[in-house]
Amino acid sequence: MRGGRKFARELRRYDWDAIVGIVAAGAALILHLLRIIEQEVLLTIGLVLLALLLIRDLRREERDERLEEIVARTEAGIARLHAFITPPDAVLFGPRQLRAKGEAFASQARGEMVWFNVCLLMFRPQSLFDALLRPAIENPAVKSIQFVLDESERERWRDDVIPKAEKCAGYERLLEPRWRTLRESVSFILADTAAGQTEAPLSFWGEPFMSRTTAQDIPRYIFEVQGHSELIPRLVELERSYRGR
Repeated sequence: MRGGRKFARELRRYDWDAIVGIVAAGAALILHLLRIIEQEVLLTIGLVLLALLLIRDLRREERDERLEEIVARTEAGIARLHAFITPPDAVLFGPRQLRAKGEAFASQARGEMVWFNVCLLMFRPQSLFDALLRPAIENPAVKSIQFVLDESERERWRDDVIPKAEKCAGYERLLEPRWRTLRESVSFILADTAAGQTEAPLSFWGEPFMSRTTAQDIPRYIFEVQGHSELIPRLVELERSYRGR
């Protein structure tokens, strides 16, 4: 069954009108050479074949014009749809995607990277440090990594971050944190992307965005704030207001 369909498709690829015309013209020429038909008959057959080929070409041209018109209408419809579709300002990711998204963001970051009000408890397991912070430290496109942290994170910075970070290539790009008293409920990372835009994984302290483990809050859901979002300038302003104190 499949072999028959394949054979039928192969047959449809040939230009049968042209083949029939060539065969008819060849047969008429042979008959004329054999003096079976007269020259006038041969000329008549030739004119008929030319007329048939012309009609075929006209039909094909009309079909091509209809196809071009359909394609143009389709493209115009797609363009109208794009005009109505507004890309989201932020995309929510859950626990199953956090590690992969964090690693991808750190690996693709450019320029100065800022970690604002994050909980360093997440870097206590070596596996999470290797997935979230190591790619940023070892990313040659990242010029510096600046943490803006609450004073309560000093011990974890000393015990859970520095010993692991010292073993990473590019450790010199990890700057001493700006220690502040933070009362903000947001936690985010700012970095430029290869597209030249600033993006930010954003989370919030407390349920449901943070899960309480060993009496501490660690991220469970994050918003990936896109570069075109009006929220990005506000996050930049918030971070700078604390860093400059």
